[in-house]
Amino acid sequence: MRRQQLDIQLKTPEQIEKMRAAGLVVAAALQRMREAVAPGVSTGDLDAIAESVIRAAGAVPSFKGYHGFPASICSSVNEQIVHAIPAPDQVLHEGDLISIDCGAVLDGWHGDAAITVGVGRVDPALLRMAEVAEDAMWAGIAAAARGAANGRGRLTDISHAVETAVRKGGRYGIVDGYGGHGIGTEMHQDPHVLNHGRPGRGPRLVAGMALAIEPMITMGSPRTAELADGWTVVTRDGSVAAHVEHSMALLPDGVWVLTAPDGGRSRLGDLVTSRQPADTPAA
Repeated sequence: MRRQQLDIQLKTPEQIEKMRAAGLVVAAALQRMREAVAPGVSTGDLDAIAESVIRAAGAVPSFKGYHGFPASICSSVNEQIVHAIPAPDQVLHEGDLISIDCGAVLDGWHGDAAITVGVGRVDPALLRMAEVAEDAMWAGIAAAARGAANGRGRLTDISHAVETAVRKGGRYGIVDGYGGHGIGTEMHQDPHVLNHGRPGRGPRLVAGMALAIEPMITMGSPRTAELADGWTVVTRDGSVAAHVEHSMALLPDGVWVLTAPDGGRSRLGDLVTSRQPADTPAA
């Protein structure tokens, strides 16, 4: 079933269960990489960890081969915002900030999530930026859940909630042109989900929608540039960036954060669907 105009794929609860399985594979891979991040570790090492975890679960890395992308993760360090290609010779150093984006496809359904992690001892201001990005992501997810529940929610309510949370958190650049997206039988589907904008616009938020919510913010200007590799997006002013992401789905009785081990319950409480067990531990 697809909504007209933007071609938004609506999922059944049973299909969302399959997406949850893919999401948990992504969560496991990200947790293993979070634990491995340290000075002296290369982004190539992290990529190998991700591929191992994903394939051991019977899944396939979503990113590898996607429009020619050569790896299982995007590993964006410091001024790199998104889509950076991991490499054995890109070694992490004390004080770096790395964003790791990871996707997996299982039984034909995709999961997609990202985390930002400090390497060793990191400037508290950078860690604060990463925290603001994460809070903004959760604010966007909560806005989606409330909007679907009251029947009045629109897509840009998510965008507005993300922007409001970022502005409340401090003076950060909100990267334009990149953002969240629909997800399901393809990794990227309609609609595009901006991280800024006025509320009350766009398609209605309804049960069956599955979206990846992914704020990207910087310590300086939001202006970007793409490197010669055709993938890596960096800040033009060289400021450090943070990128976080969760995939979530709207069900008739609440939201399900498909790539969070606890389904989002620790951050969203009763907004979470009853399909997510209440006693599942958070990451």
